[in-house]
Amino acid sequence: MVPQIEPAEEPPVTLTSPYDLLTGYLDFYRQTVLRKLEGMSDAELRNSRMPSGWSPLGLLKHLACVELRWLQWGFDGAPIDEPWAEFKTRPGVWHVEPGETFEDVRRFFEEQCTRSRAIVAAARLDDQAAGLGGTVPADEDRPTLIWILFHLLQEYARHAGQLDIARELADGAVGE
Repeated sequence: MVPQIEPAEEPPVTLTSPYDLLTGYLDFYRQTVLRKLEGMSDAELRNSRMPSGWSPLGLLKHLACVELRWLQWGFDGAPIDEPWAEFKTRPGVWHVEPGETFEDVRRFFEEQCTRSRAIVAAARLDDQAAGLGGTVPADEDRPTLIWILFHLLQEYARHAGQLDIARELADGAVGE
């Protein structure tokens, strides 16, 4: 019998608020990613079955850094020491230090998601990003929060699909 991954709960089909829909689906995909990783062995979390060399744990660290880059550094303008912390060299494969555990990376991911939620809750969808730790000139085009949230949503959806494949190749588990 093929193991099944229990799906996360999608936002209600009756939502009409763009804010609630975007933030609801972001949380749905955040939960989906974590559910796909739960139960994987440390070896499978660190192993790559893809020609590009990415690992499931590396993908989780990447998503944590994506949250940090887009919302803290990019939108909020907070100075961040290592906004590209998931890379040893750029461009390159997502990197996880040998001593970083799933719990370490999960905690980092959850911390970034919590910060992201607070930033989004304090802003309006039509607010523009401060930009890259505050270094983008005021007259330069900067994305709006709604654009950033939609970008994050498509990034999560794509990576959740990639994790579907990685998980099935790792141990046969399938699910939403």
